[in-house]
Amino acid sequence: MNKILSLFLMATMALLVGCSDNNDPKEGVQYETLANNLATYRLPPVTEVFSLNCGHCRTMEEVIPQLESLTNQSIGKVHVTFNESATVAAMIYYTAEMQVGGKPDRDMVNELFAALQMGNGATMADKQRAIESVFHSRDLVSPYELDKAQQAQMLGAIKIAEEITEKGQFKGVPTFVVNGKYVVLTSGHQNAEGIADTINYLINLK
Repeated sequence: MNKILSLFLMATMALLVGCSDNNDPKEGVQYETLANNLATYRLPPVTEVFSLNCGHCRTMEEVIPQLESLTNQSIGKVHVTFNESATVAAMIYYTAEMQVGGKPDRDMVNELFAALQMGNGATMADKQRAIESVFHSRDLVSPYELDKAQQAQMLGAIKIAEEITEKGQFKGVPTFVVNGKYVVLTSGHQNAEGIADTINYLINLK
């Protein structure tokens, strides 16, 4: 009888331990700690790392308003420069950013995504005209018309983006950097709510 009671107590304790497990995001599954702290770059608490050439980033753009609502954060942006095409796209993005005084609005970002991700039948000239149209429709100077001072300003932004890309060791996008210390593993989530839960957890993680 004592043996039966002992087994029952052990089983009950096992169940209690199982019930006490929390659902906090797990490092290596939902997020990672960056090897190099990016806090010195004064990024917003939540910053999307992205590329205008990236189809998944274009899809994520539609989710950003929901994430901002669920996290109560205005999500910043950093454009990666981990290859030549990403660097060229970054030049286009930072040409916009420097003229509007910060993150371009969603309409402009979506139009830039569309211009850079035109179908296979589009020529470089087609893409250039589309990019110029995005800027000219807002009375902005296009990346193809920058004067020397504007070029220097844009290249300064590119240099910072290169440093962030290198120190962050970003190999794929989109992702989110939280408090300059953590990177969200979007592949470890099923939906926007899950990503938001991880972001909220990391914001409060010491």
